[in-house]
Amino acid sequence: MIEEWREYSKLLNTYLGPLPSLLGEDGRLHTTFNQTVAATGRLSTSNPNLQAIPIRTELGREIRSAFVAEPGWKLVSADYSQIELRILAHVSGEPKLREAFARGEDIHRATAAEVLGVDPAELTTGQRSIAKMINFGIVYGISAFGLSENLEIPREEAQAYIDAYLARFPHVQDFIQRTIEQAREDGYTTSLLGRRRPVPELRASNRQTRSLGERLAVNFVMQGSNADIIKVAMIAIHRRLREEGSAARLVLQIHDELLLEAPENEVAAVKGLVREEMIAAYELDPPLAVDEGAGEDWNEAKS
Repeated sequence: MIEEWREYSKLLNTYLGPLPSLLGEDGRLHTTFNQTVAATGRLSTSNPNLQAIPIRTELGREIRSAFVAEPGWKLVSADYSQIELRILAHVSGEPKLREAFARGEDIHRATAAEVLGVDPAELTTGQRSIAKMINFGIVYGISAFGLSENLEIPREEAQAYIDAYLARFPHVQDFIQRTIEQAREDGYTTSLLGRRRPVPELRASNRQTRSLGERLAVNFVMQGSNADIIKVAMIAIHRRLREEGSAARLVLQIHDELLLEAPENEVAAVKGLVREEMIAAYELDPPLAVDEGAGEDWNEAKS
């Protein structure tokens, strides 16, 4: 009951209460985009922070239903599919990850089969969830302690999962070591498109600070590259829309997702254009993939 109360009060105090008071004279919300706030290079938004509109819970998702297109228009949502894991497969050259993507497999199920040594057909939902947590843990540089907290398992068991993952995907382990050593030597780490992030933490005397630096160095390759790629896609999409005389417009970027507003008669063409430009933004191996949808409101477009 306490958790339920917390969810209701969070939604009320953070969204339902403040958002109506932030409407502009045109009756619409206008956020401020920040180019240089997030260290990863991602855009952030403020007043209001539209990137924090909830999506994880059914009740939270209902708030997205309040974001509607103008009459006669639709919202088009286009979302990179597993982009950071695809970047990991690309930069590490791990053949097992590349092959799983090439076959169109559920990457978390494929990882679970490898790490847990279970036939994919016999995997439980819980085992897939463990693999999903490990996959993202590797991308975000999670420690055995962090994984044990997230999965609510003993730290030794969490460490065993991480060790099993790295043993099954040796190219990923090599990439992690290589990236940390290079960042320690250079003082910075680099995204696929060449953007640098300084990592002074790697030279700290405190062991915990150095460990944080290692996680930041590895994670930036995925998150920083992701941020760069979606910005390249946004520029290309904006240019194409103008060149083709489309009335559609980009309205929001939320991490891996782009949200556009388009007249109903342009929706199909806009979806195709957006998918093309998002996939062409960077030549990855495995290639980038995009999921898209459209609807009267943000929730409908996303589902």
